[in-house]
Amino acid sequence: MVTSQARAAELIRAARVGAEAEWERPEPSVLLVEDDPGDALLVEELVADSALKIRLRWVRSLTEAAEVLATETPDCVLLDLHLSDARGLEAVSLLRARAEQVAIVVLTGLAEEETGLAAVAAGAQDYLVKGRVEPELFGRAVRYAIQRKQAEQAAVALQASQMQAQENARLERGLLPRPLLRGEGVHVVARYRPGRAQALLGGDFYDIVQDSDGTVHAIVGDVSGHGPDEAALGVALRIAWRTLVLSGVAGSEQMSRLEELLVAERAREEVFATLVSLAVVPGEQRAHVVRAGHHGLLRRGREHVEWIEVPGGPALGMLPGGATWPIAELPVPKGDSVVLFTDGLFEGHVSRGPQRLGEEGLLALARSAAGLPPEAFVDRLIGKAEELAEEQGGLADDVAVVHLSWN
Repeated sequence: MVTSQARAAELIRAARVGAEAEWERPEPSVLLVEDDPGDALLVEELVADSALKIRLRWVRSLTEAAEVLATETPDCVLLDLHLSDARGLEAVSLLRARAEQVAIVVLTGLAEEETGLAAVAAGAQDYLVKGRVEPELFGRAVRYAIQRKQAEQAAVALQASQMQAQENARLERGLLPRPLLRGEGVHVVARYRPGRAQALLGGDFYDIVQDSDGTVHAIVGDVSGHGPDEAALGVALRIAWRTLVLSGVAGSEQMSRLEELLVAERAREEVFATLVSLAVVPGEQRAHVVRAGHHGLLRRGREHVEWIEVPGGPALGMLPGGATWPIAELPVPKGDSVVLFTDGLFEGHVSRGPQRLGEEGLLALARSAAGLPPEAFVDRLIGKAEELAEEQGGLADDVAVVHLSWN
């Protein structure tokens, strides 16, 4: 997940680029709100003498300014605090209400610097004292006011982005699975790593459920594609699978129900999902496996690891309504474990070229870590896969791994 610091840096860079681009434009637009023709003439002379080329438009009241702002958005407003229809800080408040995104520089009299400071505290970006402004200072004040406004808007956008990211993270954490185990004798190690930036969830999914008779069910699946639609579909499939398990629906019928949901919920017809599920009774030396278009699994002993391919059916969504999925019996000797995972674990690159880790590479990694405890074994697989893919930016796909022991 992209950190808040990274997001902040991105927004700050964008603000800086925007500010620089702003001054590549030859003439920022400025709206002068001034009811005194003499003072307006002084401002026009400052504009003419300033190194910063400005497109100046003059109006005599806040009412006229509102009419202009209804159809135009200047870069800055020069606001006199003594207008016929608004005075003092009231003028600043009314102008901000009509044009929140526009920078404001207030114009004060010689003895009104405190009023100028109060206007800045009320939301203006700067103030200028009439009669004490040189052309260079005038141009710099306008430019800095516009840049300050851009920085304020970037800060507001950053805060909103952080709040949204925090809310999304809370929501996604609530959708991550929590293994439902009712008894002892079963050991589960599960790891999940989304490939999508700024996310805790991806299209991969997993779950573990133990029903009332002690049978343990586990699933690992992968929705094709990357994005929020695929993540949402993965969550829907996982929750539906858990409901079916607790309702006693298993085997090919369970796959058919999941496929119906996928077809109904997918955003595009080409979206499909692969998955592998198993059911085991603690103490038994076998597992009942259903495979839908998914790759193999690992059977791990104390000193050895094997890649196992069991008979299966097509991926969900490939042949809607016309497929069956057999239940395969997998021997699991006492002391052995089963490891289910998604292809993100072995599809990462291992160099700067096109070579990928692949199934054989993953098996070699697993065999080299065969003697480790379950948690260390799983973490070693993911860590080594990420390390090998580091030269090409790391693992780009989601990764879900479930290590299951019951004997």
